[in-house]
Amino acid sequence: MLRSFRLGNHRSFRDENELLLMPAYSNDRLALPVAAIYGANASGKSNLLDGLRFMAEAVRDSFGAWRSGAGVLRHPFKLHAEERKRSSVFVVELVLDGVRYTYGFEIDDKHVMEEWLYSYPEKRKRVLFERVGNSFKFGAKLDRKSFWDDAVDFMQPEALFLSFAGKSTVEPLSTVYNWFTSRLVFRLDVWSVDEAGIVEFLQGDPAVRREIVSLARVADFGISDVLTVEEGLEPDVKLRVELRHGASDEPFRLSDESAGTRSWLGLLPSVVAALRTGGTLVIDELDASLHPLLAARLVGLFHDPATNAKGAQLIFTTHDATLLHPPYANEVLDRDEIWFADKDGDNGVSSIYPLTDFKPRNEENLERRYLAGRYGAVPGFFEEDFAAAIRGGNELA
Repeated sequence: MLRSFRLGNHRSFRDENELLLMPAYSNDRLALPVAAIYGANASGKSNLLDGLRFMAEAVRDSFGAWRSGAGVLRHPFKLHAEERKRSSVFVVELVLDGVRYTYGFEIDDKHVMEEWLYSYPEKRKRVLFERVGNSFKFGAKLDRKSFWDDAVDFMQPEALFLSFAGKSTVEPLSTVYNWFTSRLVFRLDVWSVDEAGIVEFLQGDPAVRREIVSLARVADFGISDVLTVEEGLEPDVKLRVELRHGASDEPFRLSDESAGTRSWLGLLPSVVAALRTGGTLVIDELDASLHPLLAARLVGLFHDPATNAKGAQLIFTTHDATLLHPPYANEVLDRDEIWFADKDGDNGVSSIYPLTDFKPRNEENLERRYLAGRYGAVPGFFEEDFAAAIRGGNELA
């Protein structure tokens, strides 16, 4: 599970910022199951999630898939020439199989400047490996010198060592690598529904299919069944999703359904997979086309020990302030699970900060205070600005 994510000089995050999933009010668990990020449009919410996605893709692809000699395909802050040259940093703290790890790297446009992996068995720091440029230091657990010397010879300057070594069976490198490649799942374009992905889940484990169909039914879209059917002629036969409503046998394509139905069905495979494996699911704009009560129930699946026995996590951005309202507060979001993203309008720099910075009382109406601007992270305009903009536009015409 993820305990923290830190990034610096990535898109609108010029400076280093850190998202913490550590409990602020209790010590009964290692990490929180949910983190919700609020903020105005273009405040940097999506860029924060994109930073974690970039880190995962670098771990997965920098050795093998990235073109050798092409440099590092990073996305530094662009609004200042000097910042574009400065290095970018990405760091995670994880707990995997009961052991805490810290993994991170620093990169510029040409190469990996630094990379490191530490473990903390019995709360004591152990160096697994440290890298500065192409110089490596291996801890006792990985100190098989001849093997790693040969391996390092294959490394390109833009490739992460974990991207290479994690593909092996060497522990704990493969454990950390597999978290990035298998247990960290992204849904950053909720408007795009991967029908082939839904088909793959429906065709797989029957228990997974039953859970997806059950969640489709209880969402009150009128769906009674979710099927896969063949389409086309040999050898070009493809499978697609087909739905049934109520007691009718009339088939409906996924494209026939509302945006909300498609959005919900598109999320379900990732939600079910995360809950079954203890993975970390990252969703941009959770509330896109979903009713607030449905979004609340989805978040509740990650809070409920009965449905989240393996410690899955949900990290999401949203504009849905009703999730903050006191009637839902105990059920949906704890105070230490709420974060805000804001952007400085003068320099375009994003930052994040937790609700706990404001020391909210239990009885506070968080929705009302947020929309009133008490926590920041809301649009900085006034009603009269829009009328003035229309008048100004007409005058220019």
